[in-house]
Amino acid sequence: MSLLNEYIQKEQQLKQLQEDLQRLEGDQRLKSELEFKAKLEALMNEFGKRPADVIALLDPTNDQRGTKASTSNNPNRRKRRLKTYRNPKTGEIIETRGGNHKGLRSWKDEYGDETVESWLESMED
Repeated sequence: MSLLNEYIQKEQQLKQLQEDLQRLEGDQRLKSELEFKAKLEALMNEFGKRPADVIALLDPTNDQRGTKASTSNNPNRRKRRLKTYRNPKTGEIIETRGGNHKGLRSWKDEYGDETVESWLESMED
């Protein structure tokens, strides 16, 4: 696409957006929502509250943190099983709930996955 064609296309898009904006500015619903927002912000400023405070007040069940901690404590996700491995050559024992255990990973690198999996002694919930 030539630069001139791109310019003309962007100019048309800008004109369309300006028309949409003018139409919205005349909409009574938008005016009402903007008035509500302005009054709400003034009220929050008057009482020294933040939007999160208002949300917590109006909907205490809403969790606004959005952190990984809130998703990791998901009650629907079951806990991983505790696996116990014993190295027959050294007698060392490793208990882990995941495959990224440093010692287990080093064993698998040294002896191979299948060999180390054969050392599994128990699995508990």
